[in-house]
Amino acid sequence: MGIGEHFEGLKQHWARNFAFLDYFKKVYGRAEPLPKWSDADVEEFIASDPVYGPQLKALRESRKFALAGALAGAAHLGGVAFKYSKAPHGVVLATGFGAITGAVLGSEVAEHWYQLYKMDKQGANLRFIYWWEDKVSGQKS
Repeated sequence: MGIGEHFEGLKQHWARNFAFLDYFKKVYGRAEPLPKWSDADVEEFIASDPVYGPQLKALRESRKFALAGALAGAAHLGGVAFKYSKAPHGVVLATGFGAITGAVLGSEVAEHWYQLYKMDKQGANLRFIYWWEDKVSGQKS
């Protein structure tokens, strides 16, 4: 094994490790951004794609768990901090930390509730981006 083969293997290894960057290049690295989509567009995709549609629907519904967790965590930890501390900076920090912790906990509950661990979350989102790109380019021509 020569040095060239070694570096080629190393390059392939790191390309696999940083494959998620391709997603960001596709979504955020555009010369001109895609136009905004509406909920009706997302529902149209969900109805049209039998594989990734239900996955995207479950992903969209899982956001409610994170939001509810964030609100509950912020209210609880902020309330406790206000009750015992009454220092404004402590209340703000506790509320922020409670919101973050609640959102993470809510996301974890949604992960199991909707069995998101069995899905390709990034693939579903990327498939929607490809679909939206094709739909928008079809409207322009």
